[in-house]
Amino acid sequence: MRFQINPEKFWQDPYPDLMQMQASAPIVYVPQLNAALITRRNDVFTLEKKVDLLSSRQPLGLMTRLMGENMMRKDGLDHALERRQIFPSLSPRTVMNVWKSEFETATDQILNKLRRSKVFDLVKDFAMPVSGASLVAMTGLRQMSPIEMDQVSQAMIDGCANYNGDVSVEADCISATDTIENHIELMQPELQKNPDKSVLSVLMQAGQPMYNIQANIKLVISGGQNEPRDAIAGTAAALLLHRPALTHVLKTEGWDQAFMEYSRWMSPIGMSPRQITRDHDILGYSFQKDDRVFLMYGAANRDPSVFSDAQLFDIHRNTGLAIPFGAGPHFCAGAAASKTLISGVALPKLFKAFPNLELRSPVSWGGWAFRGPLEVQVNSGF
Repeated sequence: MRFQINPEKFWQDPYPDLMQMQASAPIVYVPQLNAALITRRNDVFTLEKKVDLLSSRQPLGLMTRLMGENMMRKDGLDHALERRQIFPSLSPRTVMNVWKSEFETATDQILNKLRRSKVFDLVKDFAMPVSGASLVAMTGLRQMSPIEMDQVSQAMIDGCANYNGDVSVEADCISATDTIENHIELMQPELQKNPDKSVLSVLMQAGQPMYNIQANIKLVISGGQNEPRDAIAGTAAALLLHRPALTHVLKTEGWDQAFMEYSRWMSPIGMSPRQITRDHDILGYSFQKDDRVFLMYGAANRDPSVFSDAQLFDIHRNTGLAIPFGAGPHFCAGAAASKTLISGVALPKLFKAFPNLELRSPVSWGGWAFRGPLEVQVNSGF
């Protein structure tokens, strides 16, 4: 089945179209994206694991072409090896023993600055620098500023979602990847002398070739900045829009539940691309080798056959079947770091510092491959 979209409206709010796709067929072809979209939760959950059929390898894909072939664009033993090599930097133990204190320090510093403000934007003034400073530490690129980290991350994710072929977007992405490579080169001598648990140091110690290190650090930055940034500001906005939910979270310390429900409701990572490895029929759709497929997490997390009133933010919902971090062998390697930063540090510290925080204006979201609030203007309450 073919399904036509207006790309601009789809970027502004993909959910009306995604709901129609889900109701129409298990797989729909969208000519504006030149891809077949799989939107139903159980189909996404099952098919994501079939890497022999839906491969992450995409030699001509935007991510591979612009950022290099990172571990997310590999399958099987190649993917497993690089995942093991990066694990010492991103493991739950390392996150708790090393990175959590870095997250706390960065968050406290930013909140101390914001205490002088009566009005600020939770995206630009809080979530962005918190995520950026945390990622500077984790990647090991300590000569990069949090603002620069956000800029290069945004340029890369814009490049990876540039299915319309905008040449200026591609140029910005290439400039960002050059900047990252320069910072990697700057930090290598220091980390050779004084190795630590940063991603760069761990990959150097594992003996990855430099082109692999560069590609995998770009991967960490592309997902490790925008997803926490958007989820911190977005979860805060959702709670401020639903005051009873905020009251419940404050009473129960239910920050994990708030984050998981937000990530289901407004999936920060909306899709993952795949490539068909051979001619094959899937769910009644005839694919040919090299056809492009998008696994739509954003749609899956609002599947009405799985989640009742799926379009509503419900803090009491059981989110166990949601898949905001993926479901198969490519399950987000940075999930522990993301959850600790967002629900373990940033959100509780924000609402403790500003107990009377309130929205100043309506909140709008944007994006479909990556989705988050565009701005969240608040009154500090002081």
